[in-house]
Amino acid sequence: MLFNKKKNFFEKLTGTMKMREPEFEAEEELPEEKISRTLRPKTTGGKPTKAEEHWQEEPEEEGQLTVDVYQTPTEIIVKTMVAGVRPEDLSINISRDMITIRGKREEAKNITEDNYFIKELYWGSFSRTVLLPQEVEIEDAEAIEKHGLLEIHLPKIDKEKQTNLRVKSL
Repeated sequence: MLFNKKKNFFEKLTGTMKMREPEFEAEEELPEEKISRTLRPKTTGGKPTKAEEHWQEEPEEEGQLTVDVYQTPTEIIVKTMVAGVRPEDLSINISRDMITIRGKREEAKNITEDNYFIKELYWGSFSRTVLLPQEVEIEDAEAIEKHGLLEIHLPKIDKEKQTNLRVKSL
């Protein structure tokens, strides 16, 4: 059996490896020249454009942040572990019905791969988008980090709140 060379976030987190099914050959394979000619536009003379070169580059794999989301009578609370992440490397975007947390955890580069016995921690970019079960007041949201635990308090919109509006006479 063959093993994937790249590990996904879960595999990095747990130290496991995912096995993939053996690949079957297609009935008819096109020669490399024919494939490259069919994929490249004629206007560039067979050379890849900058957009194609960018598309061909493998995007950096982004880890998915684990979260706890729960509610109290007045707010929705999102908790996640961000140990080792500097506050300036965190980005939290909130809309009335969704929250996105992005960040980057940087690894010390002074240790070579040969010197590791076990390497299970996740290093690099991560993000998580959560659809909220209820609309929230984005202006009153608050984020607190303590000992690596990020806690975001999102006050719920009280749809039943009423007020009397006075009419002004001009």
